Amino acid sequence: MSLAHANNAAKFIANEERTNWHDDTLWFIRSKRDNAAASLPEWEQLREIASTIKAHTLDHLETYLIEFEANATKNGVQIHWANDALEHNAIVLNILNATNIKQMVKSKSMLTEECHLNQYLQANGIQVVDTDLGERIVQLRNEIPSHIVLPAIHLKKQDVSETFHQHLQSQKDNNDPTYLTRVAREHLREHFFASKVALTGVNFAVASTGSIVVCTNEGNADLGVHTADIHIASMGIEKLIPKPEHLSTFLRLLARSATGQPITTYSSHFTKPQAGKQMHVIIVNNKRTEQLAQDDFRSSLKCIRCAACFNTCPVYRRSGGHSYHTAIAGPIGSILSPNIDMKANADLPFASTLCGSCTNVCPVKIDIHNQLWKWRQRIVQEGYDATSKKVAMKGMSVVLGNPKWYRLTGKLGRWMIKYFPSLANNPYLNVWAKQRNMPKVPDASFREWYIKNRKKV
Repeated sequence: MSLAHANNAAKFIANEERTNWHDDTLWFIRSKRDNAAASLPEWEQLREIASTIKAHTLDHLETYLIEFEANATKNGVQIHWANDALEHNAIVLNILNATNIKQMVKSKSMLTEECHLNQYLQANGIQVVDTDLGERIVQLRNEIPSHIVLPAIHLKKQDVSETFHQHLQSQKDNNDPTYLTRVAREHLREHFFASKVALTGVNFAVASTGSIVVCTNEGNADLGVHTADIHIASMGIEKLIPKPEHLSTFLRLLARSATGQPITTYSSHFTKPQAGKQMHVIIVNNKRTEQLAQDDFRSSLKCIRCAACFNTCPVYRRSGGHSYHTAIAGPIGSILSPNIDMKANADLPFASTLCGSCTNVCPVKIDIHNQLWKWRQRIVQEGYDATSKKVAMKGMSVVLGNPKWYRLTGKLGRWMIKYFPSLANNPYLNVWAKQRNMPKVPDASFREWYIKNRKKV
């Protein structure tokens, strides 16, 4: 099993000040979510309704996909089907090549991150400009987003200033947020007006109308689409909901769960292309049907990408998004990623305390911590756990299954900590000691104390 998450996390937490700041910032957002949820007496009812709608849609996904395609086609939208990431990327490239276009603006889309679209298009001579501010910052730094709602949450304003100075020739060491925002606005506006193609993600797709809904706080999706001649929307098959009246439930939950806002600043509905323009929707599988077929994991497809589970997760908050080495980090990413590539992502379900906080805040009631636990079992069954862990677990099963061995190893452990503390606290010999001090050694085990004192009790 890869130790990529542990190794990447070690690099992140090496800067203790930044780690603490990252932790505190995300907990602040979690607190805003709690306040927003508490302001609605019907919050739990909304979660239940949303979960039920998603479960129903997944149970009848084929029917709703066909309905969406038929209605979107009636609206003049061109529908494309992609079974995997490569097919998705090839469809985008073909649309661009058909009109000899070499530049594209893109709003936030975690599906395109999952498909590695930017790298694919750039390798084929296409300039891709991410227009979400956080996405553009990490793109200039040649990084992937560390958070699905706040892509640059791992960076401070000083980092942004240095990045803009290097790539956009802004004033050196000018860390004023207003100034940096204006620099970004001027830079991106040039690309908006120069590009003939705009790609967006899809937050929700309505089967009965064939329309899609894109939620942003910056309006970049709207500006990109309305200044371009071609709108491409990349959509996972799980984004469907049956009817427009279901949308209000999700819009009330989404922003409150993500950032504590009552609603996103822009909730934009796209139904058909403007006169003389094109609209394409690419419907992507990329192993989602495999997830759907597994009873243990199918409910993960309910996810509306709010990142509430990121903001509450004690592991994510202190290890950083890049430690997860996947497009979607955090608890939900640790469920989705092993389905795409179990071997490469076998470490991620173990990057959790299984505390259940992620499940408690999920707006569509995905049992995230239970699925993480089930993935651990599957990974071990498939033989993707580390050899060292296999040996350790077999050794522990012997020790815990034999009272004599248990008592003997307990005594040896206490003796080692008491007389050789430097060895016990050595992080290379004892991984547990990397971020902890070993406890003070008790004079006796509980069993020894009980035998000695039970008559007194």
